Amino acid sequence: MPVRTPDTDSVTSWVAAATTAPSMHNAQPWRFRHVRGSGELLVMSDPRRTMPRTDPSARGLHVGCGAALFNLRVAAAAAGWETRVRLLPDPADPERLAIVGFASADREDEIAGLYPAVRRRRTSREPFSDEPVPRELLDGLAGAALVEGARLAFPDAWQVQAMLDLVWDAEQEERLSPEVREEIARWTGTGREAAALEGVPTWAFGPRRHGGRAPVRDFAGDRPVEGRRTAVFEQWPCLAVLGTRDDGPEDWLRAGQAMERVLLLATSDGLSTSLNSQVLEWPELRWVVRDPLSPTGHPQMLIRLGYGPDVPATPRRPVSDVLDVV
Repeated sequence: MPVRTPDTDSVTSWVAAATTAPSMHNAQPWRFRHVRGSGELLVMSDPRRTMPRTDPSARGLHVGCGAALFNLRVAAAAAGWETRVRLLPDPADPERLAIVGFASADREDEIAGLYPAVRRRRTSREPFSDEPVPRELLDGLAGAALVEGARLAFPDAWQVQAMLDLVWDAEQEERLSPEVREEIARWTGTGREAAALEGVPTWAFGPRRHGGRAPVRDFAGDRPVEGRRTAVFEQWPCLAVLGTRDDGPEDWLRAGQAMERVLLLATSDGLSTSLNSQVLEWPELRWVVRDPLSPTGHPQMLIRLGYGPDVPATPRRPVSDVLDVV
């Protein structure tokens, strides 16, 4: 009996879900190839979307592609398919990040329940309310990260203060580096926003902070943005550090999957989320964030959680730009 494989229309819809994942500066650094003969899907990086100044090791690129991979797994599970993933299958081809095989599922995978959150998840740069996030929700998010091979730690008050100081240091480093600012400007507020399908448009920058301490990256820097308002952010933000025990490309891909599982569960729980990699883009600052006594020894993402307003989705490239069928 021939092995059943998913049709191209199904795979195309799953890739569409994958592309809603967050990525560094919304660069969307992924490509996909569906091999109809075997039914497999290759997940690859897009070298045209690397950031040699702010992401020289491609760590952030791998995290973003890992997030897209998790969305793909969720979409396939919701359609009744089991995914079998091999990470970094070809050492001679570092752009080939994963091979995904599909099989009819004998039972529903629990991640299928996250599917409604795939298109509702947003990265919010808006202020959150002072309402505390219940401990049981935080524990659930930590469990979600653990299932994917990562750890989610919630710093206490003095650790939050130290982390906010490091974020401030990263902002100063960025301000003093014209090369970094030029690279960021390439992906943010491009001036062709009506037609842009990538990057962070100015309307998604959120308000400029004039109070509070939430670590929300200001992509505008010193650039004026017409009509941009100001706002007071949280004084004591709820922060989480997503980390892994080791720190290689496979760990980064696992971190991306864990991050997206956390974000989708948080969205399902009614939480707003915001991502910040700014402090982790400077090796000397990332080393300070690292806690050598914790299983989260290598920090991969700083996540801000809370209750905030709904925000629109940032633009995405069409599936036809990222998916090849052979």
